[in-house]
Amino acid sequence: MALADQPYSLSSDKGRRLPWGRWSSTAFSMLVAALVSIPVVVIFGFLFVPFGDIWSHLASTVLPVYLMNTVILALGVAVLVLSIGVSTAWLVTMYEFPARKLFSWALFLPLAMPAYIIAYTYTGMFDFAGPVQSFVRDVFDWGRQDYWFPPVRSIGGAILMLGLVLYPYVYLVARAAFLEQSICALEVGRTLGKGPIALFFKIALPLARPAIVTGLALALMETLSDFGTVQYFAVDTFTTGIYRTWLGMGEAPAAAQLAAMLMGFVFLLVVLERVNRGKKKYFQTTGRYQEIRRKGLTGGKRMTAFIVCFMPIFFGFLLPSGWLLNASLSFPESILNSHFPVLAGSSIIVAALASVAALVISMLLVYSKRQGGPKKTTFIKTLTVRIAAMGYAIPGPVLAVGILIPFGFADNAVDGFFRSQFGISTGLILSGTLFALMFAYVVRFLAVSMNTVESSVEKVTPNMDRAARTMGVTGLQAIWRVHVPIISGSLMTALLLVFVDVMKELPATLIMRPFGFETLAVRAYELASDERLAEAAGPSLAIVLVGVLPVIILSRAISRSRPGQAAGLES
Repeated sequence: MALADQPYSLSSDKGRRLPWGRWSSTAFSMLVAALVSIPVVVIFGFLFVPFGDIWSHLASTVLPVYLMNTVILALGVAVLVLSIGVSTAWLVTMYEFPARKLFSWALFLPLAMPAYIIAYTYTGMFDFAGPVQSFVRDVFDWGRQDYWFPPVRSIGGAILMLGLVLYPYVYLVARAAFLEQSICALEVGRTLGKGPIALFFKIALPLARPAIVTGLALALMETLSDFGTVQYFAVDTFTTGIYRTWLGMGEAPAAAQLAAMLMGFVFLLVVLERVNRGKKKYFQTTGRYQEIRRKGLTGGKRMTAFIVCFMPIFFGFLLPSGWLLNASLSFPESILNSHFPVLAGSSIIVAALASVAALVISMLLVYSKRQGGPKKTTFIKTLTVRIAAMGYAIPGPVLAVGILIPFGFADNAVDGFFRSQFGISTGLILSGTLFALMFAYVVRFLAVSMNTVESSVEKVTPNMDRAARTMGVTGLQAIWRVHVPIISGSLMTALLLVFVDVMKELPATLIMRPFGFETLAVRAYELASDERLAEAAGPSLAIVLVGVLPVIILSRAISRSRPGQAAGLES
């Protein structure tokens, strides 16, 4: 048997295994999966709890509104992100026009703008007391009743805000799919007389369809989990209902049952995405990849392509960022005060701890799976890794409810025991602590880190480890001296992505934070809720600036994703 065909395991050398054996690593994977699945199990468990009077009240009053608004919001965002993401991805991939290279990465920038922050900025600009309507009234000498202006705080405004910041999910995967397509398929279409529109709809779009649906599913998951935007715009959805029922009414069971319904929507999205992926399959039967020969646009088409790509960047990033910067400079005390360094420090600390914890757990899970072993063991590890990665599909409010209920039960049980046995109260050990908040972050964003680590580890071939073993380097030494240098870029990317996601996370932080603990996201939300939009600009701008760096990294990674692409060659 050839060396390359032999079964491989990181722990194959007797006496030089990794610190855990195959069965202990399997047990670790199962433990992590069990911990991650706690919120989901708890939430769905409440479906079997008898519905109380409060649920009857919710069902007869606000539940239909929650359902209708959530569906309308999801459908509106789906139309917007598909139209913007797919069209811009196709234009920058296949055509040459002014500023195309700039747009290829700048179209990612709105991804750095949290939806709730862009909602605050557009409200500050376009609300009745904002500069735009004030200017219109001054110029035409109009009063409140003399003109009509589209209401920003409405479900239409929420759809627009979410669409502007979530379309990069579709743009990202669509552009990657278009870059990876074989040019031969498009050339065959041209020889058959297909025009540009027919090439797009008959060949390119079907080939990219699975990737586009995946991006759409991610955007819709973010839409369903959004809290800051819909709460600020007074749009009643499941997320606002969960928050109001939990904290406003103090009804944990009813909040959990609402959360279970929302989780049903999320899992339906996941199932539909999987079914769509398996229902139709499109394959490229050639391995020939050539550099894409972009078609130069002339006349009005050049200007149209420029406008189509510029408008999402302008309205999704440049305009709100400019307003935030101007408001921060006009209201410097929002940053130059004793509270801002504390807020920034708290945000950075929890984000750093959560990103490191997620990375360490991700590496342990991925390398546990990589160890191999019997088919049954491998299947268990693969299954547990998939379960551990499902946290990203859990909306923040649902996750908070699913964690606080079992944590509260455990706290009460421990406190009751110590009261009965020793006459002392232990108080809250888990609930309302930084540990609970960190646990929520890791569960929520473990998939982001693990997907990045897993894809990079696959690039390390078993032959590299065999070569290292011949030099006496095995186990953790092999990981540290062989793997880490190869995948260091991906590890930093995983850290950075989770770091930024934690910095932006609002609903889980809002519900689970310890008393008196604030982050930049929470502070921006509180100031905006008090209509102190200018003061909210400082914390909001800090969050946006932190989010720009991983966006640029993602753009560079996508630019180099085309097979046969020379290193560093811009696509």
